[in-house]
Amino acid sequence: MRNVDWGQVALLVAVIVPSVILHEVAHGVVANAFGDDTAKRAGRLTLNPIAHVDPFGTLLLPVLLSLSGVGAFGYAKPVPVNPGRLRNPRRDSLYVSLAGPATNIALAAVATLLLRTLYAGELHGFLVVGRLPLVPRVLLWAGFLNVVLATFNLLPIPPLDGSALIERVLPAQWWPRWHQVRQYGFGILLLIIFLLPGALDRVFDPALRLWERFL
Repeated sequence: MRNVDWGQVALLVAVIVPSVILHEVAHGVVANAFGDDTAKRAGRLTLNPIAHVDPFGTLLLPVLLSLSGVGAFGYAKPVPVNPGRLRNPRRDSLYVSLAGPATNIALAAVATLLLRTLYAGELHGFLVVGRLPLVPRVLLWAGFLNVVLATFNLLPIPPLDGSALIERVLPAQWWPRWHQVRQYGFGILLLIIFLLPGALDRVFDPALRLWERFL
């Protein structure tokens, strides 16, 4: 713990917390627009971080994993959505699911455009010496982390948002079997994260290379 760069930790937390909150709020806002006000009535259409904290996924799990030395993984409390209240449940559920990753892509794009606009002539020099001033460092991490968040959440594994793409095209007669698979989705996801990290690298690398070319 003495070797931890707490300034860097604080910077990452300051970037990722609002990114995750906006991701979750986006789900609720789009659901509300399509007729389901469940998230609104639950008080989840707010930027207050406390409303989005899951005691296990947001606090306990990341701390335990970090202390064990295997890396960090966590999640916010999912925004409640009742598909039955949506005007067109099958179609609108897809829009609700994709709203989160779309928000992260938009945040990454804004951060990257600001970097290109405000620091175009200085960014390369900063990166070469490894000493970015605070503002471009925040923007750089905002771009990087939101690309990672969007890419990760688009994986077609329940309960991630990308699984909605499968549900949208899946024939109705296959839904019962799919719902059986869904209950094991989180366990499968954890196995991939900690036992097959190379598989995730193959997913993240193309997205990050595309972002770097844009940057």
